[in-house]
Amino acid sequence: MNLREEALGMLEKTSRTFYIPINRLPSILQDAVASAYLCMRAIDEIEDSPKITNATKAQLLRQVSLNLQAAVDNFSVEAFGTGLDSNSDELEEVTLRIGEWAKLAPVAVAPRIWDATAAMADRMAYWADNNWDIRSEADLDRYTFGVAGAVGLLLSDLWAWYDGTQTNRNHALGFGRGLQAVNILRNHREDLERGVDFFPDGWSADLVEEYARRNLAFADAYTNALPVGPALDFCKIPLTLAYGTLNAMAIGQEKLSRSEVLSLIDEVMA
Repeated sequence: MNLREEALGMLEKTSRTFYIPINRLPSILQDAVASAYLCMRAIDEIEDSPKITNATKAQLLRQVSLNLQAAVDNFSVEAFGTGLDSNSDELEEVTLRIGEWAKLAPVAVAPRIWDATAAMADRMAYWADNNWDIRSEADLDRYTFGVAGAVGLLLSDLWAWYDGTQTNRNHALGFGRGLQAVNILRNHREDLERGVDFFPDGWSADLVEEYARRNLAFADAYTNALPVGPALDFCKIPLTLAYGTLNAMAIGQEKLSRSEVLSLIDEVMA
């Protein structure tokens, strides 16, 4: 099995939202987007791990950032994972294999992916140090920018690198923020159980939903402006699933069922 096949297999195990749109991309763009997704999933699993302390999370995330900042063309797979071995029993496979995902990136765009992942890891470390203390809408904006809005910016750069597709970066930020807000709503109960509350002080689920929909309006504008091509094909799926999740939660469901997810994807792809 080659590295692309390994990456797609890991994608299928870790994300029902992004496996299908990434799997449909042209091969070189698929490598770039899969590399970015899996590198960021690797650090996300550190941030979310129930097995390690916040201080250890921050230390590991900063180490990953430093590894990525040191990367050069001939950087080894092992070098990307420097400093993770001491916690290998607590870390997920996708995290321990971050070097493979980093090396999957096409050479011409790999530094942009490494830079974005390094910056995100540093931001996650800040939030781990502060126990994700979100008091205001500005705090929520900072958090959703750091872990998701910046992904929208990266994807805009990848579309432009691949075929020159131009996008509105402010809309890209809103796209990422909207998707993250939907995740916050969907996972609120589980987050509270692990002692983390991403809702600003005094905010109800209705206010977080309003925040999500306000940002997803930017996602609509971003997607509607895309020309026919791989970027449009990609973006329609997570956007449709985000709205589907909000609508499902509005009628009392915790999340979309697998059959509902597949049905929505079929509608988008028709």
